[in-house]
Amino acid sequence: MNHWLMKSEPDEFSIDELARKKSEPWSGVRNYQARNYLREMRKGDGVLFYHSSCAEPGVVGIASVTTAAYADPTQFDPKSDYFDAKSTQAAPRWSLVEVKFKRKLKRVIALAELKDRKELQGLTLIRPGNRLSVLPVTAAQWDFILGLE
Repeated sequence: MNHWLMKSEPDEFSIDELARKKSEPWSGVRNYQARNYLREMRKGDGVLFYHSSCAEPGVVGIASVTTAAYADPTQFDPKSDYFDAKSTQAAPRWSLVEVKFKRKLKRVIALAELKDRKELQGLTLIRPGNRLSVLPVTAAQWDFILGLE
């Protein structure tokens, strides 16, 4: 099993919304590196759900990947904010996976706290300039972050 961190702005899609829906396609990713990470995901992989662009950015919950990557249908919908006129059914540019709610964390593990931990210095999330919405997390980083809960 691999581990990932997926970012979402809580006013767009929050951990509470995932809890209510139980499962959701993770659509709208339009960065090639993040898309490549989505394509590496496998059913059963763990996901740290991260709230970004909010008062207290941080890890707020756990989800799991329930499908292998497949073509994101929003790329073909001209009414979607994520429409891509250059993408075709025969050669789709963008992928998504479906994620399932597991649980909320007992507390938010804030970005500031993650940055202060020497054990997490290799965590992609805390690298300067990183803005990817999907990131790999090592097993050791996963365990350490959840141990902070």
